[in-house]
Amino acid sequence: MDKSKKTIIVPCDFTEVTQYALDLTVRLSRILNTDYTLVHIIDEGNIFTSEATKKAELEEANLKLQQLSDDTFEKYQERPKFIARIGHLYETINAIADELEARLVVMGIHEFKGIQRLTGSRALKVMAGSKVPFIMVSSAYQYREDNDIVFPIDQKPEDKEKLVWANYMAKNFGSKIHLFAANHSDELLKKRTVGNLNFAKKYLDEKEVTFEVHYAERGKNFAEDVVRFSKEINTNLILIMITKEINLQDFLIGAEEQKIIFNDARIAVMCVNPRTDLMKSGGFN
Repeated sequence: MDKSKKTIIVPCDFTEVTQYALDLTVRLSRILNTDYTLVHIIDEGNIFTSEATKKAELEEANLKLQQLSDDTFEKYQERPKFIARIGHLYETINAIADELEARLVVMGIHEFKGIQRLTGSRALKVMAGSKVPFIMVSSAYQYREDNDIVFPIDQKPEDKEKLVWANYMAKNFGSKIHLFAANHSDELLKKRTVGNLNFAKKYLDEKEVTFEVHYAERGKNFAEDVVRFSKEINTNLILIMITKEINLQDFLIGAEEQKIIFNDARIAVMCVNPRTDLMKSGGFN
């Protein structure tokens, strides 16, 4: 792989959602001038899984990835690299992202219901440890000319960190950022949200990024309000921050991020992990 270029990682389970993620990745890679790499992770199983079984699964995965690479070349005249590896899905994806110095991970996701909430919460924890953002897609990508991005803002201090990526995406895609602020009745939460909103407005002004400010309805569920608003403006992307710590309630009813990621509008969601190093260094200019 050309080390002078960044890459985008596309986890592959060879289902329909893999193709959704791949189609979006092709567009992203052309705009961002990156390569893209198909990745399939084979569950390492338990101690009773034989080495012969693992080897056979690895060989089969490489054949499937080769076919997908060939199909992509036929469709887009671009041939992605691919990697098959034995390990744990999210941990190994993050390890590969580190090795390849990936810019993004674009992952297709399946319908989220019932006991899958437990898996979803675990996935959020793992993403929070990643050095690169995940873009989660659950449907075929529909190109929208304006490339608008919805940027939810509440009382969490981590909201400031994702501004680096809002600037990066806006500059590369010519996006307008829609700052969508929570409308708290609690005075302390309201004060913190206003502080984050003012910080965001100042930051985007300094970066000369086009933005608009909108407010959620008071007393409504903020995650549901974010999805509703995103549908109304027909956005391309929702940009959120992953929770650093997921508590027991999140495991039972689902973290707010889960409600946005697995939205019924099937809008792609960019999940930024809580990191302060990009903000301290100025991030992307």
